[in-house]
Amino acid sequence: MFAKLPPAGARLAAVGLISSRGRVAHAKQRASVVSSQTRRPVVAARATTRRDTHVASAAVHLGTPTSEREKCFVTTPIYYVNDRPHIGHVYTSTVADVYARFQRGLGKDVFFLTGTDEHGLKVEQSAAAKGVAPQVLADENSEQFRRVMSSMNISFDGFIRTTDASHVHQVRKFVELLKEKEMVYLGEFVGWYDEGQEEYYTETKAKELEYKSPISGKDMVKSSEENYYFKLSAFQERLEALHEQNPEFLTPAPRRNEMIERLKTGLNDVPISRTNFTWGVSMPGDEKHVVYVWIDALLNYITALGLGETDGEGTAGSENDTAAVRRQAGELKKYWPASVHVMAKEISWFHAVIWPALLMALEMPLPERVHAHGFWIRDGKKMSKSLGNFVDLEVIDRFTTHYGLDGFRYFLLVEGPIAGQDANFASARVHEVYNTDLVNTLGNSLSRTSAMINKYYDGGVVPGEVSVTTGNTVTFDRYDWPATCRETKNEVERAIGAMELPKAAAAAIALVVKVDLFITEQEPFRMAKDDTKKEELGACLYQCLETLRVACVLLEPFLPNKMAEVNAHMRLGEGTFHDRTKWGGLVPGSTVTKMAVFPRKEALDEQGMPVVS
Repeated sequence: MFAKLPPAGARLAAVGLISSRGRVAHAKQRASVVSSQTRRPVVAARATTRRDTHVASAAVHLGTPTSEREKCFVTTPIYYVNDRPHIGHVYTSTVADVYARFQRGLGKDVFFLTGTDEHGLKVEQSAAAKGVAPQVLADENSEQFRRVMSSMNISFDGFIRTTDASHVHQVRKFVELLKEKEMVYLGEFVGWYDEGQEEYYTETKAKELEYKSPISGKDMVKSSEENYYFKLSAFQERLEALHEQNPEFLTPAPRRNEMIERLKTGLNDVPISRTNFTWGVSMPGDEKHVVYVWIDALLNYITALGLGETDGEGTAGSENDTAAVRRQAGELKKYWPASVHVMAKEISWFHAVIWPALLMALEMPLPERVHAHGFWIRDGKKMSKSLGNFVDLEVIDRFTTHYGLDGFRYFLLVEGPIAGQDANFASARVHEVYNTDLVNTLGNSLSRTSAMINKYYDGGVVPGEVSVTTGNTVTFDRYDWPATCRETKNEVERAIGAMELPKAAAAAIALVVKVDLFITEQEPFRMAKDDTKKEELGACLYQCLETLRVACVLLEPFLPNKMAEVNAHMRLGEGTFHDRTKWGGLVPGSTVTKMAVFPRKEALDEQGMPVVS
């Protein structure tokens, strides 16, 4: 009934997280799928006036067939259409975007998925309050999320909606399979319900939380309802083993520690259906029940790839929806399991416990990693509309208009709550980061180096670093630029792989700072006045510009638009990330034009408005 793929890796299989029977079936099916299908690289067209034109993907540079490259599947959570896009959605998507861009740069065949979660009681209630059908509300709000993702230059390959016919069809199939495997039974829930998170709590747990939502602080609702239950408790030992023996499955470390402690309290079976609303996927064999919105939503990661369809079975969607066409042809199945699920910490329980248990029950491979970042806060307080400290779309648009899309994006990435702690949003800090890292460091170094080359060499012709007299590279005491660039490249690759994005950016910026120090120490403007120093001048300026070129390649996932501008002034190179960061990519005799990439800006207030003195 379902496509079966190979397990995520030997480390999961070794601890019994996937049954041997499942592994054999997955391997056989994988061999059949790979041998019987002809893969073709497909680049999805995305209409936007703000999407970057320079793509560092090795697929574009090298034309390598996708079937020959390592697969990488990156996801955001699907965003609930009962809410408007805000800084949290933008941040999560931008983090995933950096990871996806970097993996493309490494030459991997990447599929980056985002989308919208459109079912549930809250959507039904909101639609009724507005006097429209739930589908009308879902269409309107989903389109808004899609527009925001495009306007923020999020390089997604697929956008799934839980109201898509293909998704609904596959959800019913997967739930039916769970019933066939006797992983689902009919029972009655008596306890407490967090309406905001759509999460159930037992009396004991609700009492611990003082009957208030741990996320919103709102009162829970006493609930008694007939539900279908998923046997989550049956996976207690396997889930404990998953987290205890695989420290990188759930990151950052504080999330993992929280999950291990919560697992120690024991697992209860969880409801997977509701009967108090109708807007959702009906339960197979019992139409008065609707599949619980979280089960519906979690399954999107595999329904988007068509893992519940036989090839050619699904609904293709519009001709412009490249991902849907590929899914129907069976071309997306190869991407499972996910390389990383990126999300905020409040939904880590669903992704690190319930989701793996569902996959275990379905005998499917587990995702390789779940990364649950922290929250954005203001003045030490959680953002909320009632406090008036919310960073909504209007505020975001003012900041991106003022500092540029990449300027604001860079701030989010280097100051954001990627690790265990929440992060404070302050307009003064946005301004400081923009000025310090981008204007005064990267922008200034690119400007002064390109200006000197254009001043001392007609037409901005790039000099070389090799002496015509000796045939050797001209070097300077205490500076081994090839080694320094190589070490920085290794640190950036390590940091992005570990989701330590601020460290990755800091390493690249530190490389630029070293160039500035080098210029201060060597004083190329003095060399230019001494005819005996011509070779030293050429080598000095070449090494400065070549190091800056490497730094720009390293920063490309963070600053895709601005690095496209730099690429128009000097070629940043072709090939994979490793190819492009090798020393010597800048060709002597090529040209560089003067650059002014990051203009100075005045500060804004907390709402993104000009500061009035």
